[in-house]
Amino acid sequence: MSEPVEPRYLSGRHAVVTGGGRGIGAAIADELARLGADLTLMGRDLARVEAHANVLRERHGVRVRALPCDVADEDKVREAFARAREGLGDPGILVNNAGQSAATGFADTPRELWDRMLAVNLTGTFLCTREVLPAMTAARWGRVVNVASTAGLRGYPRTAAYTAAKHGVVGLTRALALETAKLGITANAVCPGYTDTDMAAAAVGNLVRELGKTEEEARRMITRVNPMGRLIAPAEVAAAVAWLCSPAASGVTGQALAVAGGEV
Repeated sequence: MSEPVEPRYLSGRHAVVTGGGRGIGAAIADELARLGADLTLMGRDLARVEAHANVLRERHGVRVRALPCDVADEDKVREAFARAREGLGDPGILVNNAGQSAATGFADTPRELWDRMLAVNLTGTFLCTREVLPAMTAARWGRVVNVASTAGLRGYPRTAAYTAAKHGVVGLTRALALETAKLGITANAVCPGYTDTDMAAAAVGNLVRELGKTEEEARRMITRVNPMGRLIAPAEVAAAVAWLCSPAASGVTGQALAVAGGEV
């Protein structure tokens, strides 16, 4: 029989969560803090990130720092991670959650949009992971969890740039997992379907504007791709991330775990 997992099995670990002030990132930060991790939350909206950091300190009694960071900017990433290390030591857990989406037909996709989707969703994941990998290698322990999307596992219309970027995140995850498999480091992706966040609300708004649907009709169009007929809850994604950081998942690496109600 396996040993029982301690209820705060991340105590003493420093976790960095990018895009940690809202939506999925906020839920992940809350769950990791509940499990005892000290946290650095990064995001472009510092006021929002700081507000969530205050909630987590009060709720879970852990150390939480809030830092500004644009993951698409190499210099800002380097500066943010240097400050994170100064504050809480080397991160043992990195959750690459920061991301953006945009909907437009392939023929109407401007180069600027293409570059932005890859910079934020894919290059940002690369830049942040590069910052933590040396210390994880030296410690012979680390957890990298990349928040991809079901768009990293299948195609969706009107999302070519976003879909390409998220497929890239899944490929990067698999390659990194093979390079670090003997170093005590795991690298995995979680791939949520449509989740009850601002991003889903924006998708509903796009359908209302572009197709003339009512908000209820647009919401049904989104939820019908999920066999459960609903949006995924951010807490469900957070639970998957927490499991991938747990002792029980120490043999799991290179995986793309769909949290999508059976969609893929």
